[in-house]
Amino acid sequence: MLNKLSLLNISHTDKQPSLITNMSHCELEEVTKHIDDKISFVKRLLELRAVAKDPDKRTFLVKIEQDVNAINCLLDRFERYVAQQRDLLKHLKELDEFFKEDVQNAQHLKENIPPHMPRREQPAPSEQLAVSSRPADVQAAPQEQEPPRKPSRAVIKEMEFITVQEFDSIPQYMKGRVTYDQLNAAVKSINVAVTGKYKILHQPVKSLTNASRKLHQRFKDQETKDTKGQFFVVEEDLRDLAQLKVDKRFVGMLNMLRHCQRLKELRGGGLTRYALL
Repeated sequence: MLNKLSLLNISHTDKQPSLITNMSHCELEEVTKHIDDKISFVKRLLELRAVAKDPDKRTFLVKIEQDVNAINCLLDRFERYVAQQRDLLKHLKELDEFFKEDVQNAQHLKENIPPHMPRREQPAPSEQLAVSSRPADVQAAPQEQEPPRKPSRAVIKEMEFITVQEFDSIPQYMKGRVTYDQLNAAVKSINVAVTGKYKILHQPVKSLTNASRKLHQRFKDQETKDTKGQFFVVEEDLRDLAQLKVDKRFVGMLNMLRHCQRLKELRGGGLTRYALL
């Protein structure tokens, strides 16, 4: 060991005469260990060189070399696979952030549904009670035993709400100061009037009250051969059934709905009929 340190000291005497004296104890030990490792490596190489000269052992060394090369190939493939998985994980994290943002947007939409949008009607409490009080054996009965229900003949058509794209397509001179929500509020009111009118028309006359019979007759008088199969209302229906004020502003909204292919006008007999499309 002292001989190694002496050689080290002699090789650096001209350039750094005080290198050893300035090194700490830990640094000196690291240098010593490094030199020992190098010497051990050289000895091992010399031993292997001597072994390689033996034909029997040489064959064994060649086999070891082949195994080492195979292991290196496997390690290279493993590194490539790990890199691919790392990229895939990065992509999945980006997708996760993307879907989280979509969930937040969906939750925001759910909590901020515009008032004019249709909502699914909840069953009445009496209906829920009737369903819950039904015996278990009746609930479990197969559907084949139930009599087929006849399709309802009293299906009342409703006007679809205006989309944002459709609202943006309306010319500005036609929109004026009417907002998107106001236009869809008008759609909702028209649907109220149409539903109220045709509920009365679809009921038997004998089951109606005197006031409803008068309305029923008025609705029948409004019909012509052009209105057959159509769902329509007139200004009087809008005032009576939806409490709408049919002024110049509302007539402008009717024109916008005509532009969006939601209704058409049928004139005749001194009446303007607004038929749903």
